[in-house]
Order: sequence, then structure tokens, then C-alpha cells
Amino acid sequence: MKKYIVLAILFVFPLVVYLFFASGVNHFAKLPVLTQNIDEIGAYSEAQFKDRITVLGFLGNSLNDKKALALNLNQKIYKRFYQFTDFQFLIALPEGTEVQAAALKAELGGTTGTDMERWTFVFLNPQQLKDLFNSLNLPLNLDKNLSSPYVFIVDRDGNLRGRDDDGFEGYDARSVADINNNMVDDVKVILAEYRLALKKYNQRKP
Repeated sequence: MKKYIVLAILFVFPLVVYLFFASGVNHFAKLPVLTQNIDEIGAYSEAQFKDRITVLGFLGNSLNDKKALALNLNQKIYKRFYQFTDFQFLIALPEGTEVQAAALKAELGGTTGTDMERWTFVFLNPQQLKDLFNSLNLPLNLDKNLSSPYVFIVDRDGNLRGRDDDGFEGYDARSVADINNNMVDDVKVILAEYRLALKKYNQRKP
């Protein structure tokens, strides 16, 4: 009997501890608000942040160079969550990239076989792109092509959400580990947060 107890301590307990910590603190708390009331993209386009959980990205004017980032996001995030009705991808691009965007969207849909209805490209002039990006209030800048490798989560009230770890700058779409381990977890948290709020609201209705 002692032998089995020792084996349980040596093998089972470490596994339980690992699973607890791997699940992350964000499973047990709301995803922090990093910046309140970023610029409403609806001021520039028909799309909007209001009443949607948004993944916001800036892929710039050379989409071929960002194809790997887009494929990574499509495979790891969009494909997993696009069926939630209040979830969307908004990719802000410079005006003049409409043809590139259409080609990329068709390729993404063909790669995963998913409905791309909730993946939207928004075309803005350079100043609008910079203003929107700067409203995130992060220590980042768009590069010379008006792009960034980082993507962001915007909640239904237009607030930037994310981890309040030191040095957090968004989710690096170049990193499969960051997207697969951190961003997937955080999107789950914010979706669960709103589902719980909706459930409580419905329970309180007469």
C-alpha cells in the first residue's frame, strides 16, 4: 500500500500542480482592462467595436510579408472562435490594399475551410491608422509599412484587454507559442466573462 502512495505522490501530485498553474491565473479572474475607450473604429468605417469581442490587427500595405502571421491567427484563433456570434476579427489596413486583402481572405478561407464572414478588413488612411493604433496607449509604433506584428483584444465596450504582466505589449502573431498558449487562453476568458454576465442577466429578468 505504501508503494502506491509513494507512486501517487511522485507522479500524480506533480501533474495536478502542473495543470493548476498551466491553466493560468486568468482562468480565475477577469481579463484586465489595459486602456479604456480606445478610438471607435466605427468613426472610420461601417465596422465597430461596440457590442463585439474583437481581435484587432494591423497588417500594413504589404500583405504577402504578413501572410504567415495571418495564417497563424486564422488557424489558432479565428477558426477556434468564429462561431461565437459576438466575436470578430478586424484587420485595419491602408487604403489601396483592397485587392491584396481580398486575395488573402480567399486564401485563408481555403486553407482552413472556415466561414470568413467574421474576418473583416477595414481600409483607413495613414493618419486614421496611426490615431487608432496610438489610442491603444501601448509602448509600440506602427512600422514604415503601417503594420505591427502584434494583435489585440478589444471588448464590447471598446476597451483594450490583456495581461497586466510587466512588459505586455499585445499578442505577438509571429510566435505560435504566444498565440497558442496565451491568446487562446485570454480569448476563452473574455468570452466566458460575457457568457456569465449574460446568464446572470437572463436569470434576473422577471
